[in-house]
Amino acid sequence: MTRPIFRFAPSPNGRLHLGHAYSALVNQDLAEAVDGRMLLRIEDIDTARCLPEFERGLMEDLAWLGLAWEEPVRRQSDHFDDYRAALERLIAEDIIYPAFMSRSEMRAHVAESESAGMPWPRDPDGAPLYPDIDRNLPALQRKARMEAGEPFSWRLDMQAALAAVSGRALDWQELGSGPDGETGCIEADPARWGDIVLARKDTPASYALCVTVDDAIQGVTHVVRGRDLFHATSVQRLLQELIGLPAPVYTHHDLIVGPDGRKLSKSAGDTALAALRAAGMTPRDIRRMVGLG
Repeated sequence: MTRPIFRFAPSPNGRLHLGHAYSALVNQDLAEAVDGRMLLRIEDIDTARCLPEFERGLMEDLAWLGLAWEEPVRRQSDHFDDYRAALERLIAEDIIYPAFMSRSEMRAHVAESESAGMPWPRDPDGAPLYPDIDRNLPALQRKARMEAGEPFSWRLDMQAALAAVSGRALDWQELGSGPDGETGCIEADPARWGDIVLARKDTPASYALCVTVDDAIQGVTHVVRGRDLFHATSVQRLLQELIGLPAPVYTHHDLIVGPDGRKLSKSAGDTALAALRAAGMTPRDIRRMVGLG
């Protein structure tokens, strides 16, 4: 019988905090409970912000917590060809398109619409959906702009993608719960995200594409992660169907929040595990702090 496979996948763009510790420990506890395998994946696709010293630091923190993982560790920066192959398949199937609008141009477009009294649709994270201007460009105009060297990103044509998987069951098995208590068989709703980015000039693939490809290549059967990624699962399920990849089961767990109720964040400078360790905390103390006894 194949053993279940779990993974913890941090980004080395800062030191780990209590939220990361909780997710890593929950993954390990669940893997041990079912005699599963535990993998560590380094999500360093953003090579500008992900640094070797942060990777060394997160491995020190995880080892101190008592985590053990299989070798070799998969690093996204070593596998750009895997993501490029998935992207090329979607290009060949004509369900992604070059999007030329810059972030500033998009902000101006949305602001102009909203100032005229027309609220702009937004995704589950609150970001405005991408306008349909580039999706509707004639093929010859797209080709001319690309050949002229105009910067662009690759975006998923959500309408075409949903048409391509029409008739298939687009859902997932949720063993945890969503923000509103959703559990069991969850119907995916990727349309809420609009035409998402799958690759930019400065990154060879988006988080959504990379994590979908990585989980399939590593044979991950159980994805255990924070509830803030619950709605993003809809997009990953769509990509799995488009590329022909298996769907893991998902567990979305509670988030560790600060005194003000917000999600902990590296960018906000929340207390790092390394600082807690330096202050004399033990791994048992960390478990108690995150509610794992």
